[in-house]
Amino acid sequence: MSQFFTLSFGFVVLAAFVDILANMALTRSNGFSHKRWGTLSLLLVMLAFTLLAQAVKEIDLAVAYASWGAIGILGTAIGGSLLFKQKLKPIGWIGIAVVIAAVVVMKTA
Repeated sequence: MSQFFTLSFGFVVLAAFVDILANMALTRSNGFSHKRWGTLSLLLVMLAFTLLAQAVKEIDLAVAYASWGAIGILGTAIGGSLLFKQKLKPIGWIGIAVVIAAVVVMKTA
């Protein structure tokens, strides 16, 4: 089995998806002026860190956190584009690609 497809890395991916949902809820809260969306975002962040805590039992923190961050950045950029019509300049997408490439190198090193 590839080191990318372990249960611990599954926790990282799941934590990242929950973090993306938290970021979408945070945007929807409009600076916590909509308290329910703001509260939901906080609860989702706590869930994301709980899942990340399970991952770091077997994965180095640096690798887990970097992977979580890269997936979260990409997912948040895509979610912001699809749900909130937020546009990212091409250099922003290049930056995200560089971050993902760095995480892949770090994970395989």
